[in-house]
Parts: sequence; C-alpha cells; structure tokens
Amino acid sequence: MRRESTNAERLFWIQVKNKTLGYKFRRQFNIGRYIVDFYCHELKLIVEIDGFTHDDEDVQKKDVLRQRYLEDLGYKMIRYTDDQVLNDTEATIQDLKNKCDELSSVTPPNLP
Repeated sequence: MRRESTNAERLFWIQVKNKTLGYKFRRQFNIGRYIVDFYCHELKLIVEIDGFTHDDEDVQKKDVLRQRYLEDLGYKMIRYTDDQVLNDTEATIQDLKNKCDELSSVTPPNLP
C-alpha cells in the first residue's frame, strides 16, 4: 500500500521532479510486489529514503530481501537516510546526480 510521504521524501521529490537532474523520476512506483520511493526508468534505478524505522533489525532483514529481489530483476538501488536528505540536501542530491551520470554512461539507451 502507498503511504504518506515523509518530510525527507517530500524534500527529495522537490529536488528531483521535472527532470531537474536531467533524469525523469517517478515517486511511489510499483515494481513487482513492491512500491519503491523513487524510480528512474531510463537508468532502472530505485532510490529509497530510509527513516528511523529502518534502524530496526527486522526491518533491515526485510530491506535486504527486498533489495535482493529487485536487483535480481535487474534494478539498481541507492539508499539515503532521512537525515542525509534533510540535513545535507545539496550533497545528497549531488551524490545522486553523480551516480545517475555514472549509470548513464554504462546503461544502453532504451530502445523503442
């Protein structure tokens, strides 16, 4: 089920929507049996923003299984914490931009 966005997710969305980084991102996107926080189809890239609930050991185990499942489908995943997004927004977005540019240089373009 889709859930209400956190403050960090809302701030992150403001930074990446409308191709501001040169890549189109979607939010709360359904992939297989999961809904991911943000997704860039062009790069097959998932971005997850992890809040304090991800500090829980059981949640971390589920995160590992979820990430493995998605990576087995051919997706790449980047994780940032709420703290990174809220307190170091510029560096976080620059890191994402750098990783997107790296992936773009090795990812073949989507064919029609």
